[in-house]
Amino acid sequence: MEIEEGYLATGDSLWTISFSYRVGRATVGMIVPEVAEAIFDCLVDDFMPQPTKQDWKSIAEGFHHRWNFPNYLGSIDRKHVVIQAPVVDAYYRFWVIDVGGYGRTSDGVILSHSRFGEGLMGGTLDFPEDKEFPEAGHCRKMPYVLVGDEAFPLRRYLMRPFHGSNIPTDDRVGGCIGVSSLSPEKVELCVKATCILHKFMRVTSMREKRGRLATQELPEQTAHALRNVGRIGSNNATREALRVREAFMSYFNEEGAVPWQHQAL
Repeated sequence: MEIEEGYLATGDSLWTISFSYRVGRATVGMIVPEVAEAIFDCLVDDFMPQPTKQDWKSIAEGFHHRWNFPNYLGSIDRKHVVIQAPVVDAYYRFWVIDVGGYGRTSDGVILSHSRFGEGLMGGTLDFPEDKEFPEAGHCRKMPYVLVGDEAFPLRRYLMRPFHGSNIPTDDRVGGCIGVSSLSPEKVELCVKATCILHKFMRVTSMREKRGRLATQELPEQTAHALRNVGRIGSNNATREALRVREAFMSYFNEEGAVPWQHQAL
């Protein structure tokens, strides 16, 4: 386990790890992927299950309480290791990951062809029902949304920033919206193990500080973490998606405004 932790934490080569622990390079090459797979398989049901409606509600409550952002289900992005379109909550804990894919493939394509993306577009992820913003009784019920950067398409359930050159003065808030020595298959195991260990450490740390989980008890369900990618069609935004983004922008400039927001942009 110490060899595994050293490899995942540093990203050093297998030769460096083998020298540091005085074991053969081939031995390290077997230990790293096998332990990574065991870590993920042992922890996934408890720490990265498929989110339920109650999980989504708890995530949204965390974002509203900590970041003053209502109806917010998570931040979505892609990172080069590669973690494809991970979804994290207000406490930086991974809830959904999709590992693997080509660096040249766009974030929107990878999302749409992941199992999570298919569920997102198909409406099968058990998101909570639309809800009015707090202290904005005049506002119609709004959907719960994820937030990504400009690489993702604008959808009713997925917000992205305004283009920088197209942000009017009163719309500024709306615009704010090393493992190369292994084979690709073994790298995927290591990335998944790293993500699940990260969440394990975040959750257990919060338990120690609070004596309980910040969200509801996690159900024992299997996460779907890996999916090949392909092509998709246009990412043009729908009128409904544009209307939803405008509503969020208006809220953050009116009832949801905080005193320091314009100085921070």
